[in-house]
Amino acid sequence: MNDDLSTAGSYVTAGAEFTRDTNYIDDRITAFRTESGHDAEGRLLWPVESDRYRLIVARGCPWANRAVISRRLLGLEKTISLGIAGPVHDKRSWSFDLDPDGLDPVLRIPRLQDAFLARFPDYPRGITVPAIVEVASGQVVTNDYPQITIDFALEWTAFHREGAPQLYPEHLRAEIDEVNSVVFSDVNNGVYRCGFAGSQKSYERAYRTLFDRLDWLTERLSTRRYLVGDTITEADIRLFTTLVRFDAVYHGHFKTNRQKLTEMPVLWAYARDLFQTPGFGDTIDFEQIKQHYYIVHTDLNPTQIVPVGPDATGWLEPSGRDALGGRPFGDGTPPPPPPAAERVPDLV
Repeated sequence: MNDDLSTAGSYVTAGAEFTRDTNYIDDRITAFRTESGHDAEGRLLWPVESDRYRLIVARGCPWANRAVISRRLLGLEKTISLGIAGPVHDKRSWSFDLDPDGLDPVLRIPRLQDAFLARFPDYPRGITVPAIVEVASGQVVTNDYPQITIDFALEWTAFHREGAPQLYPEHLRAEIDEVNSVVFSDVNNGVYRCGFAGSQKSYERAYRTLFDRLDWLTERLSTRRYLVGDTITEADIRLFTTLVRFDAVYHGHFKTNRQKLTEMPVLWAYARDLFQTPGFGDTIDFEQIKQHYYIVHTDLNPTQIVPVGPDATGWLEPSGRDALGGRPFGDGTPPPPPPAAERVPDLV
């Protein structure tokens, strides 16, 4: 627990609507090269190379959770190593307090901030996960989380496992992008716009937008198993990481309390279907999720008391979603169990 509240971050600005800083280190790791060393949008390109990079995540963070799921589904565990920060951070950085001696065992640093400062000594922005760090130099490469998973799907194909699914198929990309855009604005970030609202008016506006979008998603998913097409795609990964945190955190901590996820039958069944799909539920640690939000956000929860509930065993109840058809992995296959060092606690 962070007993020194002077190092705690501040997440709510009185009287203001929450606005997320979406400026990240936008370098990319790609299989294609250009003469300039940059892509068409001017982003620096790094080469795809096995064992060169380390993905740094935290189990509590939904944005990092996306990268963990994508890496699992595509079978990149032996290609890109995984460093897991603890669930609690302060305003300076995520730290590796779960590891022996409080050091990442590969990078040998106590704080993710060290990798950012190794490359940018005056780095002015937040230290965020997921981040990819070059192992040899110890320098951060990118923390551009939306691009990281897209590049996992498209640029790392030479290292995908046999049977890896198509998470961002070309013929569905326009629709995936469209769905992702509204889900990010209204749901992924929408819960934060509720929780970190600095006024009653901004909270109520975000609340209405969130539940209007959840109603829209309910209607969309009432007749189809997945968000886009008949297989799991990037769109499902992005929605899942918010839904899986809904009852444990957002419903109470962020005041998104019109209904619990368990009281929205279609979305609850959809989320359980994904949770029980290899590569999804086996990345979820509910205790670390709760610790992250309830301990870190001291301006919302100054006591830092972490709730005991809710009972998570309902995630294992049959979803019945297979009656809608669909093929989770398309022509591919489920991933094998996660490496022993990356396993999360069982629910029962």
